[in-house]
Amino acid sequence: MTQAQIRHDWTIDAIEALFAQPFNDLLFTAQQVHRQHFSANQVQVSTLLSIKTGACPEDCKYCPQSAHYDTGLERERLLAVEKVLAEAAAAKQQGASRFCMGAAWRNPKDRDMPYLIDMIKGVKQLGLETCMTLGMLTPLQAMALREAGLDYYNHNLDTSPEFYGEIITTRTYQDRLTTLQNVRDAGLKVCAGGIVGMGESRRDRAGLLQQLANLPQHPESVPVNMLVKVAGTPFEQLDDLDAFEFIRTIAIARILMPKSMVRLSAGREMMNEQMQALCFLAGANSIFYGERLLTTANPAASKDQQLFTKLGIEPMPHEDYSDEVHQAVIADDLSEQQQPRYYEVS
Repeated sequence: MTQAQIRHDWTIDAIEALFAQPFNDLLFTAQQVHRQHFSANQVQVSTLLSIKTGACPEDCKYCPQSAHYDTGLERERLLAVEKVLAEAAAAKQQGASRFCMGAAWRNPKDRDMPYLIDMIKGVKQLGLETCMTLGMLTPLQAMALREAGLDYYNHNLDTSPEFYGEIITTRTYQDRLTTLQNVRDAGLKVCAGGIVGMGESRRDRAGLLQQLANLPQHPESVPVNMLVKVAGTPFEQLDDLDAFEFIRTIAIARILMPKSMVRLSAGREMMNEQMQALCFLAGANSIFYGERLLTTANPAASKDQQLFTKLGIEPMPHEDYSDEVHQAVIADDLSEQQQPRYYEVS
């Protein structure tokens, strides 16, 4: 197979044609693309911590943290910096190389920024890669997080532009694209993906992948989440997405974005070992470790270790993400991040 091209001109019809391929052919192609850019038997291990839980003003129909729905979730204030750093240290001890922090906000307030900056600096001092997801960001907020040492910012597109209105009404699709642009302009790496199994069509899944793959610069990290149905949310009674359709989505994300980390994210608790193994074969090379993903269940670290052993998979080796290394490369990174502005939704 020739070297996979980095493209930004995918059409919906071309992506749907990939979905329509025989399953074995699709996975064979995805695995070939994967091996061109990554070790076939290494998976990045990340940990995700909810640093502020519940009472989110957004009305995302899948989310148990939305203040619009009664899911029995206990609301919590922003965690103390010391608590976050203790959790990060424990995550590193368990093998995580990346530490992600999520807050149930529409957007962070100015009063929150000093605490967030201290969290980032503290996690960096532990030598971990850092990621945050805090809702929408202004350009100044994105730059402040970058200067503190943040490596990645997560802001998912969730679904296709056409289906988006069925998911959320309190924030537009363009709002999401604007935040991604603010993140990119600040020199941060982008983590952006979506959720499948929310009642969308295959064409909508293709539309989500098209939006991600046709950004002027592919997200460095692409989390693919399978809907976790939570009692009290509008989506609690939706039918389960077919497992093979989910694996196809992983494979196509790998083909469309060859150099991106494709993260097998929410929903792993409902996947058996065989399904997860096929996802790794399809090109997934990142997972969240730990028994919680923000507010939903995740496989125990011991179960993941057992699966890795069965498959001959090893965690990606640690790199040095300390402040000193960060400051040494920040100028180079910023110069490389100068990209055209993101397309607006037509």
